[in-house]
Amino acid sequence: MKHRTYLALAIPLTISTITTPLLGVVDMAVVGQLANPAYIGGVAVGTVIFNTLYWLFGFLRVSTSGFAAQAEGANDVKQQILALIRPLYIALIVGMVFLILQLPILKATLALMSLDSNVLQFATEYYSIRIWGAPFALANYVVMGWLVGKARIKLTVSLQILMNLINIILAIVFVKVFSWGVSGVAAATLIAEIATVILSMLIVIRLLPQSFRFPSYKEILDPKPFKKMVAMNRDLMMRTFCLLVVFNLFTAKGAEFGTEVLAANAVLIQIHYMMAYTFDGFANASSIYVGKAIGSQDENLYKKTVSLSIQWAFISSLFITFVFYLCKGFIMPLFSKTQSVLELTATYELWILLFPITACLGLVLYGVFTGATEAKPIRNSMIYALGVFLLILLVSLPTLHNHGLWLSFIVFSLGRSIFLTMYLPALNYKLFPSVQEQKKASKTF
Repeated sequence: MKHRTYLALAIPLTISTITTPLLGVVDMAVVGQLANPAYIGGVAVGTVIFNTLYWLFGFLRVSTSGFAAQAEGANDVKQQILALIRPLYIALIVGMVFLILQLPILKATLALMSLDSNVLQFATEYYSIRIWGAPFALANYVVMGWLVGKARIKLTVSLQILMNLINIILAIVFVKVFSWGVSGVAAATLIAEIATVILSMLIVIRLLPQSFRFPSYKEILDPKPFKKMVAMNRDLMMRTFCLLVVFNLFTAKGAEFGTEVLAANAVLIQIHYMMAYTFDGFANASSIYVGKAIGSQDENLYKKTVSLSIQWAFISSLFITFVFYLCKGFIMPLFSKTQSVLELTATYELWILLFPITACLGLVLYGVFTGATEAKPIRNSMIYALGVFLLILLVSLPTLHNHGLWLSFIVFSLGRSIFLTMYLPALNYKLFPSVQEQKKASKTF
């Protein structure tokens, strides 16, 4: 596999994945044009709540992609179908649980944050509308993951673009024309999520072979593959939980420095999301190729994929940093027209410039491990990085204040990269032990 082949998959996937955080970005950009920074703070807090809910079950997309890619590599149609249906059941059940427990979830989350009355009001308003999209948002994770695993990239990109177009148009109409404020951007996102998942399910039905039959419950709950799926999802859930601890602490501690600092941090974190999802496109490409390599037992494809993943992690990190540095004067005003908030983003923007190079390996190699459906190293590396984050936060926050908060985050990002990279040799040995043993034997002689 050559660079061109890898990029032919990675670039469209990057376009697809980078649209994922646009739901939150568009919401913040629209309300950011209103005069009161509490609007941004309220949407930022609301977005953190949904990141908490959805990211905790983000494994549904990632694991679905890995299992679908392996089934595609093995040309096993039955396993391809089961790779969709098993996580889809989980998504719908979890989504309904979110709806049932929506009030306790809101109260428990807001109790962890020190918010002024205006931010609290807008956050509650935003949450109370968007929560009704929970089953649709999680089902959409599964369907998108399945399409990515089958390398149906054009469909994935088209669906993501459609979702964001609906969101952008409705958000502008609801806020600018009908003056619905925070309720308007929340309603726009809700409608976009529902419309997209309905359309994506219709597309999936058309992609299934004519001989398709719905699997029995015995096939869906077959102990061996189901246990493997549950184990991988458990480890990925723990990884996501660590991420949520970091981001929730980041938001809560930032709120302690005032509404304007909270708003400035929220703007920079949204830019961080855009950067992270750019890397996610390369991670998804790596996941697909690794999954296919394992499904077809192609050791050369696996080795080349790992090599290209590392190379493009560094290349893309430099490109992302360069683009942001050149365009920051244009990007920042898109999120807020409040001068004090813009001045604060300029104060802390150096930390965002450091993010790509520190996080690139952790974010891209993540796809190698998910394509191999080996999530334990991902879980462990994230736990170690979280420990480093908490330690640096404890030491730096009292003296460096918000700069200490950002320092902790950047060290956390670097830890993710270092700790996950350390697990790569063990993964190589587990997937292709005979090759590794031959290398050891040759060194002995």
